[in-house]
Amino acid sequence: MPSLGADMEAGTIAQWLIKPGDEVHRGGIVAVVETEKSTIEVEIFESGIVDELLVHEGESVPVGAVLAHVTSRTAEAATATASLSPPTGPFPPPPPPVAHENPVAVPTRVAPPIPAARSTVPAPVVSPVVRRLAERSGVDLATLSGSGLGGTVTRSDVERAAQPTGDEGARPEWAPGRVGPRSSPFARKLATELGVDLSTLQGSGPHGSVIERDVRLAAEVTPAETPPATVASEDRPAAMRRAIGALMARSKREIPHYYLSTTIDLTAPTAWLEQANLERPITGRLIMSVLLLKATALAVKAVPEMNGFMVDGAFAPSEAVHVGVAVSLRTGGVIAPAVHNVEHLALDDLMAGLKDLVGRARTGVLRSSEMSDPTITVTNLGDLGVEAVFGVIYPPQVALVGFGRVMERAWAQDGMLGVHPCVTATLSADHRVSDGHRGGRFLAEIDRLLQEPEKL
Repeated sequence: MPSLGADMEAGTIAQWLIKPGDEVHRGGIVAVVETEKSTIEVEIFESGIVDELLVHEGESVPVGAVLAHVTSRTAEAATATASLSPPTGPFPPPPPPVAHENPVAVPTRVAPPIPAARSTVPAPVVSPVVRRLAERSGVDLATLSGSGLGGTVTRSDVERAAQPTGDEGARPEWAPGRVGPRSSPFARKLATELGVDLSTLQGSGPHGSVIERDVRLAAEVTPAETPPATVASEDRPAAMRRAIGALMARSKREIPHYYLSTTIDLTAPTAWLEQANLERPITGRLIMSVLLLKATALAVKAVPEMNGFMVDGAFAPSEAVHVGVAVSLRTGGVIAPAVHNVEHLALDDLMAGLKDLVGRARTGVLRSSEMSDPTITVTNLGDLGVEAVFGVIYPPQVALVGFGRVMERAWAQDGMLGVHPCVTATLSADHRVSDGHRGGRFLAEIDRLLQEPEKL
């Protein structure tokens, strides 16, 4: 069970997306885990064959508990040649390490024999994007012949295989006699709570199974009264508030915060945005928040003390800049999943990634890596009319940047007084790692970068 935030102590397996005997690949989604804050898609960080699932759907286990055993490719090859060797121990959690994480050791075990037929059938060459599409479409990749270079399975191959063949009414082999679509125990429980009829849903999970996201989307489209006896869905926002409150109390208690603010003239980036968006379709236009995120990510390269983690009383800087974006949820509460490697993203890619992340955060479909590794957080309350926000650092991070509303202000420059669009930028930082001098330099670097938007 990965740590999906500093305040997470346990998680519930809402749905397994794999079964014993399945081949898994590094970065693939293997399970859906429910926490007090959200529902997260958990990625695996090794490739191999699933040997055994140790936790049942609906079961809650603490962070660090072993969820499954996977036989590595090395062990499988050794088995095929009758030279058995034990696997190499527990799989590493998503980097970077979280302070309170305490993984449970996996006992050494001998890999079970793998049927010879498995090694004689070559696995199709598939990109992570196409593999994900196949999972959502219920397409078995092993049945496809790739039309791409070298037999690679392409997006078109999966889409063709997913098209109806005219016998939609036939029951799939996995569910003879089943009434209604395949669904996870958690999805069935949630459907009962939200008053959603599962038989009316088209599942987006493997083999067309109905998963939590499908139920929640159906509940939004067709609102229904929650049964009076149901308290779980009503308790979840309250549980999130308790979790957020406990984490923020810990942050203020343990982290010596200091706060700085500055006003940034946005005349140059505003003019550049207007010109740049003339060349883009409406759906692809950039917003000021994208420039603010990119400037923040580049500024930490000049002041690296703002980017990293406090682990066991020592600062661990991060080379990559994974910016956590504070997102308010419809049910109440805030989460801050990460946009990865922001410093290397083009503005258009950052805009697409931001829209995708916010959309999935609000529908409860995030990935474990997005929750476990933000290196600095940005919060922007400008759309609510807030002029300035002084946030609380999200441990084990060491800094949080806040942006308020873009406002027209009287601005004196070169002896001339005018009206300029401006924003108040704030910094909440950890005094154990940096001080006011370094914090001031960091905010000044964000200002400098925004004055040359064409270079972002």
